[in-house]
Amino acid sequence: MALRNIRVIGDEVLNKRCKEVTVITPRTKTLIDDMFETMYDAGGVGLAACQVGVLKRIVVIDTTGEDPVVLINPEIVATDGEQEGYEGCLSIPEKSGWVKRPNYVKCRAYDEELKPFEIEGEGLLARAIAHELEHLDGHLYVEHVEGGVEGLVNNSELVEKEEE
Repeated sequence: MALRNIRVIGDEVLNKRCKEVTVITPRTKTLIDDMFETMYDAGGVGLAACQVGVLKRIVVIDTTGEDPVVLINPEIVATDGEQEGYEGCLSIPEKSGWVKRPNYVKCRAYDEELKPFEIEGEGLLARAIAHELEHLDGHLYVEHVEGGVEGLVNNSELVEKEEE
């Protein structure tokens, strides 16, 4: 495993649509491992492949530090409710903004063996899924911010604000 450079706002790769994954190769598995290592090292709860410069429809998420999830070719199939809260992004370091998201998300995806599955999440997990899937289509959370983007000391402060 290796740490990868996280691309930051202004990098064109963040504005491009990612491509479907049709086969899992050893390079794909290494990418997934590297994405988890990079996300944990940066104190994030989610990371899309484009955030490390790879235009593939792959997302890793772990909102608890104990439940890592890999989503390949994910799509949201249902949402419900609404939550509002501060949101940040590893590609927009030390910033946050007030964003409305669904409180419940149901997502269909493939695992590391390209076997289909569904994941349902509420609260922070729903927020993370919605946020990361937007990356796959070339979008950033700042497109949804109400009232402007605020500075943060680090992204772990964002998670603490969400739990309050």
